[in-house]
Amino acid sequence: MAGPQARAAEPLIAALAEADAAEARQIVRELELIWSSSGSSSMDLLLRKGRDALERGDLDQAVGHFSALIDHAPGFAEGWHMRAMAFFRMEELGLAQADLEQALALNPLNFQSAYGLAVVLEETGRIDAAHAGYSAILKIYPAHEDSLAGRDRLAPRVSGSDI
Repeated sequence: MAGPQARAAEPLIAALAEADAAEARQIVRELELIWSSSGSSSMDLLLRKGRDALERGDLDQAVGHFSALIDHAPGFAEGWHMRAMAFFRMEELGLAQADLEQALALNPLNFQSAYGLAVVLEETGRIDAAHAGYSAILKIYPAHEDSLAGRDRLAPRVSGSDI
C-alpha cells in the first residue's frame, strides 16, 4: 500500500495497538473507509455492487463484480480481499487463499485480510501457520477478539514445524 491511503492508515494502525476494545472498533471503521476508497468513483461502484451481491448471497455475481474491479484496478487491495470473501463462502479455499495473499502483498497492514488467511489456513489443516497468522494480527490489533480466540484455540496444537 502506497501513497495517501498508507499515510492516512499509518497513525490509525499505530493507535490500534494501544486501543481498548471500544476505541479499536472506531479505529477499524475509519480504516475500513480508507481501505475501501479506490480513488475512482467507477471502481468504488464496482466494490459497492460486489459487496451488495455478497450481502444478498449472490456469490457468482459478487465474484463477477470483484473480478471486474481487480481487472481494472489490480493494485486495489480491497478488491482482492472482497473476492476472497466470496470465494471463501463458495468453499473455494485455494482461490480465497490466493486472493488474500495478493491483498496482503498490496496492503500488509490489513489485519482483516490477514485474519481471513489465518482462517483459511486453519480450515485446511495448516495449524502452525494459522496460529502464527492469528498471533501476527494481535501485534497490530491486540483487541481483535477472533484472533485471540483463534490463537488460544490452536495453541495446544502448535508443533512449530511449519512456522
